[in-house]
Amino acid sequence: MIDIKRIVKEPEAVIDGLKRKNEDFTPQIRKLIELDRERRDAITATEELKRERNEASRKIGQLKKEGKETDAIMSQVSGIGDTIKEKDALIARMEEEMNTILLSLPNIPDPSVPDGKGEEENLVVRDRGEVRKFDFPVQDHVSLGEKDSSLDLERGAKVAQARFHYKRHELALLERALINFMLDLHTRQHGYVEYSVPFMVNRDAMTGTGQLPKFEEDLYRLEEDDLFLIPTAEVPLTNLFAGEILPLDSLPVKVTSHTPCFRREKFSHGKDVRGILRQHQFHKVELVKFVRPENSYRELESLVSDAEAVLEALKIPYQVLLLCTGDMSFSSAKTYDIEAWIPSQGRYREVSSCTNFEDFQARRAGIRFKNESGKNEFVHTLNGSALAVGRLLIALVENYQEADGSVSIPEVLQPYMNGTKSILKGKE
Repeated sequence: MIDIKRIVKEPEAVIDGLKRKNEDFTPQIRKLIELDRERRDAITATEELKRERNEASRKIGQLKKEGKETDAIMSQVSGIGDTIKEKDALIARMEEEMNTILLSLPNIPDPSVPDGKGEEENLVVRDRGEVRKFDFPVQDHVSLGEKDSSLDLERGAKVAQARFHYKRHELALLERALINFMLDLHTRQHGYVEYSVPFMVNRDAMTGTGQLPKFEEDLYRLEEDDLFLIPTAEVPLTNLFAGEILPLDSLPVKVTSHTPCFRREKFSHGKDVRGILRQHQFHKVELVKFVRPENSYRELESLVSDAEAVLEALKIPYQVLLLCTGDMSFSSAKTYDIEAWIPSQGRYREVSSCTNFEDFQARRAGIRFKNESGKNEFVHTLNGSALAVGRLLIALVENYQEADGSVSIPEVLQPYMNGTKSILKGKE
């Protein structure tokens, strides 16, 4: 949520900043300024009425002490009270309308973010690792996994629908190994605290991180309880401190969690239909930070480095992109994507998105800290996938495939695989 004070103080700068995301919110900004002015006038008028009522009440008490008539002035007080109730109701309606508009406004891009219309204008910041040259025909993850039913798309569709799947045996073990490896890396080496979190959250939590109200149709909702299946662990992790004031000496707070994630993916109909690249249910290891505002962009670079470390350890080629304004998320102020090399496609595909939201989420969720002067101030929040498990698994099996269709296991993963050095050898 953008600070209303910022909107009132520098409306043109806010309008120009939002236009960088290729949308014009001028009418909404003008309406907010008008409503804010009317609300302030109504508050001033109400405070004056309350002062008059208090003064009249004081006079009534004095008149009663003196044994004098009070009917006329009591009638006056009653009329003032009714007007105050009307004014309070009007103020509440204006604040509700303002809040609705504020929740509809995306975050303003940081000045360092390049302008652009879409993903083709993202900037490659760096690439790491050497792309392997195969001396045999490359198979994709579906061909590698289906030969011994380690990857079963048909049964996933049978018991659910398309874009659900089963993994079995060694492929299921590999998925679990990747999860445990990443959690150990981030907790033991990068200083994150692991949480086990709810997989369903309420409407306030979804609103706090920016999924609601704009993206409700992309979410899975349990209607009877008005709960939502989480699209990412970012939601329960960020809302961990919703409505709280964090001590200054606790910052930065760094937390991580592995969860399944649930997304309708309505926007991607007909896209990436083969395999498990784009699913309605998938696993991720998520990183979330709560930091002081002056440190948030340094912490963003550190967050990206933490996510990169997974691919570095697994020796999978990758590149880092700085997203342009037209490819950023609703809540983002600045985002880096990390993309792993997928041999069967001959291209890099996203396995992580690392974002600084500045105080956008913290304002919506009410997450603050007490600064040196004792004043409450909104934290900056950051999050990143480190990494998306299914897509990482695709990159691993394709990059480590052998001519016989088996897949070698990177050395760092072998302890998590009971010492196994090779999988998918065609054995049941």
